[in-house]
Amino acid sequence: MTSSSDPQFSPFVSLKNRDFRWMWSGQMISEAGSQMQLVAISWHVYLLTNSPVALGLIGLIRVFPTILFSLVGGVYADAHDRRRILFLTQSTMMILAAILGLFTTAGWISVGVIYLLLAAVSAALAFDGPAWQAIVPNLVPLGHLTNALSLNNIMRQTAQIVGPAIGGFVIAWLGVEGVYWINMASFVAVLIALVKMKTPAQKSLGASKVSLSALREGIHFVFHSRLLLSTTLLDFFSTLFGSASALLPIFAKEILMVGPQGLGILYSAQSAGAVAAGVGMSFVGNVKKQGTLVLGALTVYGVATAIYGGSRWFPLSILALALVGAADTISTIMRHNIRQLATPDHLRGRMTSVIRIFSNGGPQLGNLEAGLLAALIGAPLSVITGGIGTLLVVGFVAWRVPSLRDFQH
Repeated sequence: MTSSSDPQFSPFVSLKNRDFRWMWSGQMISEAGSQMQLVAISWHVYLLTNSPVALGLIGLIRVFPTILFSLVGGVYADAHDRRRILFLTQSTMMILAAILGLFTTAGWISVGVIYLLLAAVSAALAFDGPAWQAIVPNLVPLGHLTNALSLNNIMRQTAQIVGPAIGGFVIAWLGVEGVYWINMASFVAVLIALVKMKTPAQKSLGASKVSLSALREGIHFVFHSRLLLSTTLLDFFSTLFGSASALLPIFAKEILMVGPQGLGILYSAQSAGAVAAGVGMSFVGNVKKQGTLVLGALTVYGVATAIYGGSRWFPLSILALALVGAADTISTIMRHNIRQLATPDHLRGRMTSVIRIFSNGGPQLGNLEAGLLAALIGAPLSVITGGIGTLLVVGFVAWRVPSLRDFQH
């Protein structure tokens, strides 16, 4: 592999590209606001209902629009200017954040209203995600793609540290409505970045049309590539069993007893580990044994999840969540790198949209499963069994799909 010992290599080489630098910076600010809002919504729902099932339903509300609209979003990302799509989706989410703030400030808010607005945000993300992921390979040279994906993970995870940590204190100081208004303002940064962008959003604009045949082409491509299919199913089932972030308010309030400030720290801990892993990956060029690294990272993910579920000590919970974030980031970077290199540009939007159904659906359905199971057997045991389930899935895939286990690039 290429590493920082190469005099021509820089861990920040992708940021030398002007448009990638603008998008990276704008997305970091916007993502921090969005992560603040997710913490606020979880806390808000739990305060209104005091129900783990209501927290679990947040996952279902978020995943349903993803399943409904992601495939169409991928076709749009291949057929239309990806920059314009991003401008529209980011503007829409800014307006929805303002509505959340207005309704909460005016006292019109209810769990039903929160769920409805959250579903609308997820629908916008179903168009936003494929366009954003498909545009990145065109903003940097192909040889810098792993570095760009690593920096994107650092950006997102840094935002997921800063956002929840600040969000917890903002909730305690200004209430959840203060978070909603701050999130609304954060979208201005990415809108400015999109206006500043000069690089063509894709190589062949309109190479595909919005049609059922274009949709089928994307689905066929993913499901007939053993490599793409195996990483996608591994992604879905490991996060289905291993995701339990919806239960963090229960751990913060009732098990660890650290309040909203501690809740923000718990959310940030996972992202802190992810940033550390992302920084490490940014120093790495081409990893040869990518399949082995994916499986190994997800094994650590499952073990750390089980430890977090059984912890009653705040520092241990923070450490376990940091390991969860680090392992997930390494696996995610490798999966994204494999998929982008294996997919031609005119199919990247549709490939991303198909995979997003699984990659987003897994953790959100996992949060629902964790909430329902927590209502039956308690939050700690729900998380522990999820970690064990993840380990079983990883072992099964390693056994049944040797081509992934032995994959090298």
